[in-house]
Amino acid sequence: MDMSELLRARLAKLREKMTTDALLFTSGTNSQYLTDFEFHDGYVLVTKTEAYAFADFRYIEATKKALAGTGFRVELLSGGLPSLFGPIFDSAQVAKVGFEDRVLTCARLEGLKRDFPAIQFEPVGGLVDELREVKDEIELSRIVAAQRIAEKAFDEVLGIITPEMTEREVALELEYRMRKLGSEGPAFDIIAVSGTQSALPHGVPRDKKLERGFLTLDFGAIVGGYRSDMTRTIAIGSVTDEMKKVYDTVLRAQLAALEAIGPGKTGAEIDKIARDIIDEAGYKGRFGHGLGHGVGLKIHEGPSVSGGGTKPLVPGNIVTIEPGIYLEGEYGVRIEDMVYIREDRAENVTRAPKELIVI
Repeated sequence: MDMSELLRARLAKLREKMTTDALLFTSGTNSQYLTDFEFHDGYVLVTKTEAYAFADFRYIEATKKALAGTGFRVELLSGGLPSLFGPIFDSAQVAKVGFEDRVLTCARLEGLKRDFPAIQFEPVGGLVDELREVKDEIELSRIVAAQRIAEKAFDEVLGIITPEMTEREVALELEYRMRKLGSEGPAFDIIAVSGTQSALPHGVPRDKKLERGFLTLDFGAIVGGYRSDMTRTIAIGSVTDEMKKVYDTVLRAQLAALEAIGPGKTGAEIDKIARDIIDEAGYKGRFGHGLGHGVGLKIHEGPSVSGGGTKPLVPGNIVTIEPGIYLEGEYGVRIEDMVYIREDRAENVTRAPKELIVI
């Protein structure tokens, strides 16, 4: 199935879930999912029979080229929304329009209501977000390609890290090498934190030389708009027996979760498996975040792999498994892989080594 067929299939699935006469998309992420084109300052409008992409003059040519043959009608965004949407609403007899209440501002909604007083605007919540949770093979291939770039960059950076480098320099090296290898950019703000700073799950790289002890690297690449996510914790200089125990506990928790995860399991069930191992090792309360999350066009999306993840995992989900232990004022460890849920099993798409590397 080529991309044009996949886009038509996505529209078909969307229309199956429609409870309104039309759906208006203002978020770049959901618009990109429906069109496979990164939108800037535009709209996607889907009726029961037609799909429209509105782009301004800066992007109209690129939009027409990208959406040729996909079934989308591309229109120039000019003259105000009443002149653009009005004829479509009239011809399709649209009385109710669904909107993305999770992203549309109150001001923009009020503007739409003023422009179209006869139209009822209805919130549709995470309608497309739920569709995005199930990845097709093209989406999977892009995420895997992004992961391979990240892994290669990690391998290259391991060969140049010295205690004389700063955390910020390590982060910049990772970004540079991922971009050089083909990434469209970093999947998120790269985390490279050492020593006491590694106790912060989302610490910010400092202009400070690497501290002895653990160095946590959390990073990812982007291919075709889709992101990868991985974390590895290495050590600068020697490690103590207690540090080894912490690392081994996190690794055991992750391996147990990876062994247990699969279709039909809930995120909460998998989270508990990893959390119990960490708690029983004497680190209760030191793993203060969820075990994982979905990855795709956004770095954090559904489904949840945490205590609140009550929805069973289904084929097509891609989620992270990233337990950690964080000892305030001392150090922290996190190890993260991505897993693709297939019909009968879970496939780990991360290939980077996980044994403790000491530099």
